[in-house]
Amino acid sequence: MTFGSRTEPGSGDTTGGGLRDFVAGMRRLVTPALPKRWRPDTVVVPVVRINGVIGVASPLRPGVTLAGLARALDRAFAMRGAKAVALSINSPGGAAAQSHLIFRRIRQLAEEKNLPVIAAVEDVGASGGYMIACAADEIVADPASIVGSIGVIGATFGLDKAIEKLGIERRVYTAGDNKSSLDPFLPEKPEDVARIKAIQTEIHALFIELVKSRRGDRLAGPEKTLFSGEYWTASTALGHGIVDRLGDLRSYLRERFGKDVLTPVVSPERGFLARRLMGTSLVGSAGGADFGGAHGLAEDAIAALEARAVWARYGL
Repeated sequence: MTFGSRTEPGSGDTTGGGLRDFVAGMRRLVTPALPKRWRPDTVVVPVVRINGVIGVASPLRPGVTLAGLARALDRAFAMRGAKAVALSINSPGGAAAQSHLIFRRIRQLAEEKNLPVIAAVEDVGASGGYMIACAADEIVADPASIVGSIGVIGATFGLDKAIEKLGIERRVYTAGDNKSSLDPFLPEKPEDVARIKAIQTEIHALFIELVKSRRGDRLAGPEKTLFSGEYWTASTALGHGIVDRLGDLRSYLRERFGKDVLTPVVSPERGFLARRLMGTSLVGSAGGADFGGAHGLAEDAIAALEARAVWARYGL
């Protein structure tokens, strides 16, 4: 009596092979019905938009900051099937610290996930915007894009003579000799100017070292020109090694990854809920929503003027 049998290898049993063939057949049948992004052969390159002045913000007008971009960057680098991450940059710069923080986060994620980064400059990728672009392994820009401005700037007004004419007396009380340094309502002091220029020189040196470390041998031309704070069209910057090629992001990604490449946009979240979490939705006297009230609108107007001034440096 035979209670069971075992097929020896090579005996002609095709159960295992048949199962594999069945699974492969089902995959071929189901794959065309799947959304394109879920198909195993689809190439995905998520795009993170970095748009606006860096750091300049008001409750109703958030600027570009690491806090605002962190979640979008995390999502982009964690996206299933990603072969690279693209940065779509349109920024005239702004706060040095925020620019550097964003740069560092991008490099950290790129190294952790072992993914190449591609930056594409739209209208402007200058100053802090260019610093962020340097986090990429390749920089693409339209021939008319403005890039560069590897320098540091600070600006204010001197209003001491104006308030004197108006008969206004400025009274300042401090603990610390330099606490009122560069007060626009007091006469300018040479030692205050020397102090702020020393800070700018230190930040400029950091910026220069960052560009050298990322661009390396691609940089061409005298350092006095490259790091003077001058900016160029991308057509000229290409000769300086400031960018790698001319073009637009979509065309370049299709050229590199194929015409069927998927480029889902991962944008920072700036909706109603985000503004409430930031504490900008206040309750008015009638119990309704007052989104910042007059104070919030004033801050928003000032931030808009500051941002407009930064864009205007590049003729925009």
